Amino acid sequence: MIDHDRLFKELLSTFFVEFLDLFLPQVVSQIDRDSIQFLPQEVFTDVTSGEKKEIDLLAQCRFEQQDTCFLIHVENQSYTETAFAKRMFKYFARLHEKYDLAIYPVVIFSFDEPKRAQSQNYRVTFGEFKVLEFQFAAIQLNRLSWRDFLTQPNPVAAALMSKMNIRREERPQVKAECLRLLATLKLSPARMQLISGFVDTYLRLDDTEKQVFQAAISTMGLDEQEEIMEIVTSWQQEGAQKTREEIALNLLHEGLAIEVITRVTGLTLEQVQQLQAKVSPGT
Repeated sequence: MIDHDRLFKELLSTFFVEFLDLFLPQVVSQIDRDSIQFLPQEVFTDVTSGEKKEIDLLAQCRFEQQDTCFLIHVENQSYTETAFAKRMFKYFARLHEKYDLAIYPVVIFSFDEPKRAQSQNYRVTFGEFKVLEFQFAAIQLNRLSWRDFLTQPNPVAAALMSKMNIRREERPQVKAECLRLLATLKLSPARMQLISGFVDTYLRLDDTEKQVFQAAISTMGLDEQEEIMEIVTSWQQEGAQKTREEIALNLLHEGLAIEVITRVTGLTLEQVQQLQAKVSPGT
């Protein structure tokens, strides 16, 4: 299963300012960018169900040319939830109580279905008396057109295009365009791998789609083609490595000697020993 929360947290914590630039320019324009710091992950317990919830991302920022700070709370929601707006209010209330700072709450709705607009309000009323009206900023990816982000020189755009409103037949083209945009950004290898891995996770192509993907790449400039093929090659190498590791784990479970496993899989002695450490006794 895909760990959606981890993937989005890695993306947004690495490219936080770029995320704000892309979706919340009115907020980032008021921030001292050098002041941004991520706070420890908060864990809340739902007293009604006993279930523990961890918020995804909490950043403390200082207003430009001011000593006043505020918090930006970003939550990724990968599935529909009837009472989600109420849960966001609970997060807001507990964070406000703990930090006593203004909070800007943001939600990324990253599920594929449904495509109807999600509620971004939580209200408490008595007749005409409005006790509470809580609202958060909402970014619903499946209601955004990936074509609107093609020319955005932003790594978050290159990643999140893969989760926007995409017709089935457009999937190979979108994957090619994500990588084309990524190739123009000239990021460090580690950051390139983060974005390309995100795209590959959410746009896995079948054999027919891969042919369309290759055709789309062939129409691009030579420099872009070369950069994209390096990314694709790294995917293939990573996939082959995972396959070798899975075979080694199976052989370890069967009790084969480490020396035999290294010869069969081509893994180093150290790599097999690291895998062996994951195999608990008696499994």
